[in-house]
Amino acid sequence: MTSTFVTLLDFLGTFAFAISGALVAVRHRLDLFGVLVLSFAAATAGGITRDVLLGATPPVALVDWRYLGVSVVAGLVTFYRHRQVSKLRNPVQLSDAVGLALFAVVGASKALTLGLGPVGAVMLGVVTGVGGGILRDVLVAQVPAVLQRELYAVAAMAGAIAFVALREAGIAQAPAAVTGAGLCFAVRWLAIRRGWGLPVAR
Repeated sequence: MTSTFVTLLDFLGTFAFAISGALVAVRHRLDLFGVLVLSFAAATAGGITRDVLLGATPPVALVDWRYLGVSVVAGLVTFYRHRQVSKLRNPVQLSDAVGLALFAVVGASKALTLGLGPVGAVMLGVVTGVGGGILRDVLVAQVPAVLQRELYAVAAMAGAIAFVALREAGIAQAPAAVTGAGLCFAVRWLAIRRGWGLPVAR
């Protein structure tokens, strides 16, 4: 049951990040192949990096065809229906925030399952959350959001810390995951809406 719940979160996060990657590709006037590449890259780069660092190879996103399937579906929907998708308020940032929240929790959960300590689990939660967004932005020659926009990695860290702390306190996986993901999403979305950010050197 726990494994199924984490897998569901992983696929939801994959779909959310795939949408964000596809929307960025459409806005940069990439062709269909380019949209699908950015969709897959944004959806899986964080998880692949996490698995490599954990020694869980080959990475699950390259073994389980469903990750590619989810990414392709999200990419095709966005490519052919991007006008409807774009009518959502701040669609890229919204889908990105959802993906960030889910992946931060999934990454930390997998790290704990494979025997990593709390600090390492939090770090891999952050890596899982921000990895896809970094590769997505690099592929379209943008400075990654994690380095310049409102509380991005900080939001992932907050969610991962909350999840790990609750798990270490004996709280069940599902409520710990919902709490961690909810905190990450709230911090990220409030940062977007209110312009919260870290100091920048003058």
